[in-house]
Amino acid sequence: MTAAAIIGTRRGMADIIPAQACTTMQEVRAGVDALDARIVALLGERMRYMEAAARIKPTRDAVRDEPRKAAVIDHAAAVAAAVDFPPALVRDIYEVLVEGSIAYELGKFDAR
Repeated sequence: MTAAAIIGTRRGMADIIPAQACTTMQEVRAGVDALDARIVALLGERMRYMEAAARIKPTRDAVRDEPRKAAVIDHAAAVAAAVDFPPALVRDIYEVLVEGSIAYELGKFDAR
């Protein structure tokens, strides 16, 4: 199944009950598994943009952009705060995500 199909159809989500209605670990795990499939598909889509950046940037040094990294993490933390999710946790997650994205982009840059 393509990433667009997983994201677009909310694959499996129609059969998943809301977290607050879960009464068994089987229900919790089914919801988490369905969400994880969507998250991974979105990460794959995000990496396509890293591939585009690697193709567009003129030099290898341009791949690491600390001001942009800070802006991405700040934006994610602000979104977290807006949806009542812990911004500090999102900052930690995005630190790893952005560093992984930079490593991925460097690999793509070096392969061109």
